[in-house]
Amino acid sequence: MLKGKTVAVLVEEGFEDLEFWVTVMRLKEEEADVTIISPIGGTVYRGKTGLSARSQLSIDEVSPESIDAVVIPGGWAPDRLRRDEAAKALVRKVYELGKIVGMICHAGHVGISAGIVKGHRATGSTAIKDDLENAGAEWVDLPAFRDGQIVWGRVVADIPEFCRELVKAIAD
Repeated sequence: MLKGKTVAVLVEEGFEDLEFWVTVMRLKEEEADVTIISPIGGTVYRGKTGLSARSQLSIDEVSPESIDAVVIPGGWAPDRLRRDEAAKALVRKVYELGKIVGMICHAGHVGISAGIVKGHRATGSTAIKDDLENAGAEWVDLPAFRDGQIVWGRVVADIPEFCRELVKAIAD
């Protein structure tokens, strides 16, 4: 379903293991060309529960024009990524180009800092509900949904719904 589509998945220290790996595997299962990117390319990052992931490229090496979507898993990593200028710029530019931005759990923090959530319906961990609302988003307590070009997922238990919405959005 996603053959010929290119998806960049952001990773940083403390990523949510399942939100990262299940999403990456699901995208690959659909034959998407998945590239793992991070602030420093080639770096191995540890997830919250001990799995690891090696980035293939640095964020600076990825052109927003060359990808069809960017995905941000949750965990503690979004708190680091939201402070990274290149990560915010990439997410903002992908959004401005009308491409898909996927965010699950705490990933909404990156969307907030990139300035793309205002006026959108949004979900994620209830821990970021106030942050999303204060950034101008409308909180919706649903497992996953698409609002424009943003695909939202709530928490780990909602990964199947998130992946279904994400795959469908990228395929469109």
